[in-house]
Amino acid sequence: MPTSREDGLALRELVENWALWRDAGDWERFATVWDPVDGWMTATWFQGPATEFIDVSKRGFEAGVSILHFLGGHTADVVDDRAVAQTKMTINQRAEIDGVEVDVVCTGRFYDFCARLDGEWKIVRRQPIYEKDRLDVVDPAARLELDPELLGRFPAGYRHLGYLQTKAGFTVRTGLPGLTGDVVERLYDEGAKWLAGSATAGDPHCAS
Repeated sequence: MPTSREDGLALRELVENWALWRDAGDWERFATVWDPVDGWMTATWFQGPATEFIDVSKRGFEAGVSILHFLGGHTADVVDDRAVAQTKMTINQRAEIDGVEVDVVCTGRFYDFCARLDGEWKIVRRQPIYEKDRLDVVDPAARLELDPELLGRFPAGYRHLGYLQTKAGFTVRTGLPGLTGDVVERLYDEGAKWLAGSATAGDPHCAS
């Protein structure tokens, strides 16, 4: 069934509000994009209820953690009051690694399980798909040597992001979906089942 223009625009607005309000630290409005009961966020450094994600993001924002998002193309599949939205995105994080300031840019997609609640679309579960990333030193004259063993812990889609976040003190999850492979295929299957009426928005704990 084709997505109506009205639903498509509403879902695009939902995803854009997530990025703008989260990056701006507008926590009261940021809370409104989520399913208030079942909202769930998965990231490299966090997996849990949306309410907890808001709290830890706020503390990080206030402590100067610099993680920003930029959005690109968007598409959505809608069946009645359920949707799966996919949005091209980049995650940009600036931090120091061994005293050297760096930028990491990770490119991928937000894969969102959404539901219409009281006439408004909400995010039930967000699972980023990590396609590729890169690391650049902010000062071109600076020298930085990466630990190949630590770098090798993480898949190619978020290898440098995982490295930076580990150095910053985060516990980074491995086995998250990339451009290809069994994990992302399982995610697509969960999305299809969500549109077909499954009881839950997949299993966010299934990645290794």
